[in-house]
Amino acid sequence: MQALTNRFTYLFRSTQGLALVAMAMIALTTAIFSTLSGPMAEWGIKDLSVRVLGMELVEAEREGRIVLLYHSIAMAVIAIEVYFITAIVPMKDSQRVTINTTITFGYLFALIFGLWFGYFGHNWIFHGLYLVGLSLIFFAGILLSVALFPFRKEYHVKDKSYAHGPGGVDQARMAFFVMALCTLGSVIVGAIPGAYFGNGFESFLAENVIREPHKTDLQLAVIGHLHIMLVLIAVAIFLVIARWFDFKGIWHKLAMPLTIWGTFIITLGAWLVVPFETIAHYIIYVGSTMVMLAALFLVIFGFRKLVGEGLAERGNTKASFGDKLRALVRDPLKFGALWQMVYMNFTTSGPGIFMAITLDKIIRKWQFRDERIILTGHWHTLSAVIATIILFYFADRVGLKGKARQLFGWTLLLGSNVAFAAVDIFELKRLFVSQAAQQPLVDWTMLFADLGLGAVMLALAVFMVWRLVDLFKSDGHWKKDVAAREVTR
Repeated sequence: MQALTNRFTYLFRSTQGLALVAMAMIALTTAIFSTLSGPMAEWGIKDLSVRVLGMELVEAEREGRIVLLYHSIAMAVIAIEVYFITAIVPMKDSQRVTINTTITFGYLFALIFGLWFGYFGHNWIFHGLYLVGLSLIFFAGILLSVALFPFRKEYHVKDKSYAHGPGGVDQARMAFFVMALCTLGSVIVGAIPGAYFGNGFESFLAENVIREPHKTDLQLAVIGHLHIMLVLIAVAIFLVIARWFDFKGIWHKLAMPLTIWGTFIITLGAWLVVPFETIAHYIIYVGSTMVMLAALFLVIFGFRKLVGEGLAERGNTKASFGDKLRALVRDPLKFGALWQMVYMNFTTSGPGIFMAITLDKIIRKWQFRDERIILTGHWHTLSAVIATIILFYFADRVGLKGKARQLFGWTLLLGSNVAFAAVDIFELKRLFVSQAAQQPLVDWTMLFADLGLGAVMLALAVFMVWRLVDLFKSDGHWKKDVAAREVTR
């Protein structure tokens, strides 16, 4: 009995355990519902899954099911980030416990009952429980915002090498606080059209209405909500990684104000999409530029720190370029987290800016299907980049070391980078080949995308099995986490 109690304590009271459970739920959800995708349907796997699991898939309800699926996964991702934030940002133990408990019940209710309602028959009690889950997550966000309040004297900066405002207000904490408040407001922007479902408003996928000349206010609200929530999830993990690297000094003092104001401006622009669609996009561009600069400053700081620490370990005082490069990439987890912030400019930010600039001159002259592919790929790639950064950070937190650290880190990094590059080429293929001559390029890009994503999924599967096996060991890593007082009291 005590052994079960200890493991329950690890899984539901420690940062690592809570994050591990959420990741397991995401992995299980992804494994099951990926069998419903297009390629799986072609191979007959979709029909098998539907029969075995007893799913009820009405084609007219497809968009609604996808909305439920994406929200269910997103809630678990947000919960993981909240666990990280409550672990690394000073706050009262009572606040930490309350926040983590509330959001844990929230995302589990939203994921389990949301998917049950959407895919296994419309039991409206489950829909109500799904809404209860979303409400609990929102309430946890309110509690988190209160806990992150940056103006209390006990949380002021004592080391002036960190960014600080008048009186020593911690600007990094302020950035977390602003991000949390913007998230709460952006949730409401999405909840308003959600409240009109079944009352003259039908679910839709944003990429399907992009060329409609006149969009309703509720459609614009959904589009704005979709974009800003993904951005805020990215800002949250950026701030977590900044803490991981002990970001400070001049670059930190430049980055934190940019993050605070950039986050606020992007959020404001997303909210203004409804009344001022055209002007709102320019506001979003300004805020995005500020946040991207902040990420660049973290990368500069982090790369220099990795090189310095690597050379110091080897006692190398006269390092060549090759020595510095080896020092930089010696740890694939820390290097990978920073590299993804650089690489995403080539796979998401760059194509997104190109699309915006050439929208009328090039993109809108293509077939609708080609523009839709770019939009869908853009959002999925950004989500996947964020997911890999979370995995890099989590793998370090659970103490992955030695050859396993190297193998997991490089497989995750190289696999994802190959897949993202292949998807980008596939998205923009109309720049290189005509529709009549596209098939060889499509075949090759899909092959590399599948190989890259397959490597990522395999690495994740092995990692999750390792954590599961470790949980059954009496002296596993899970026990060290508890002994190290990782448990929230």
